[in-house]
Amino acid sequence: MFTSVDDVSTRLAETGYLASPAVATTVFLAARLGKPLLVEGPAGVGKTELAKAVARACDARLVRLQCYEGVDESRALYEWNHAKQLLRISAGRGETWDEARTDIFSEEFLLPRPLLTAIRGDDPKVLLIDETDKADVEIEGLLLEVLGDFQVTVPELGTVTATRRPFTVLTSNATRELSEALRRRCLFLHIGFPDAELERRIVRLNVPGVDAALAESVVRVVGALRAMDLRKAPSVAETVDWARTLLALGASTLDETVVRDSLGVVLKHQDDIQKAAAKLDLDAL
Repeated sequence: MFTSVDDVSTRLAETGYLASPAVATTVFLAARLGKPLLVEGPAGVGKTELAKAVARACDARLVRLQCYEGVDESRALYEWNHAKQLLRISAGRGETWDEARTDIFSEEFLLPRPLLTAIRGDDPKVLLIDETDKADVEIEGLLLEVLGDFQVTVPELGTVTATRRPFTVLTSNATRELSEALRRRCLFLHIGFPDAELERRIVRLNVPGVDAALAESVVRVVGALRAMDLRKAPSVAETVDWARTLLALGASTLDETVVRDSLGVVLKHQDDIQKAAAKLDLDAL
């Protein structure tokens, strides 16, 4: 997928994703070693976007499993098209059960979900298992089989083994601790908030038309907000949104009025907005 760490950085940048050296190195190793990549960090720092950028850079198909409480094997792996099976049974009323069973448990009636889809076929794929920490602990047992051997067992059809392993990214906001068994199967990457220089580059790349001075001001103020004891610190995505907002408002500088009127773009809780409005000193930044 990639020839070197520099190749990762260059190709991800071409898709609009500016990777730090640590991110580029870990992505290269995950691709070279064929290991899943577990990415942790606060919301909005680019964990999901990293998987999308790899897919774009490698011209690969993105297969996404969005995790949530209650997601089960039928949503993650596969299920049978029961309605179609019933129609098939009804159409063959003269058949014995053994004859019908051989037919209805075939590929025609199988509904592959993300995990099975990702390991079938020879086309390049990126498997994104998003917000893994939101899934129940039981789903990790299923992931262990898939990510350990990149194979899935369908009792009625046998074992499906990947002929071409997908580049796999698991993301987590660390709302619960993932099992050690799952972690052992992955390379680990923590993405935190970027330093000011990288965040300025991200803003200017994603908000064409914003000048350097305004981008610097936005990043500096966001950094000050992150240093406060807030319920939810502003993410990189919200920094970009704020720069777009200021551009739309025609603001060339950040003054108290502009900041007060647009704080809801970067802060999502009223008590955070009130705290920031009281403590933020633009003159001191």
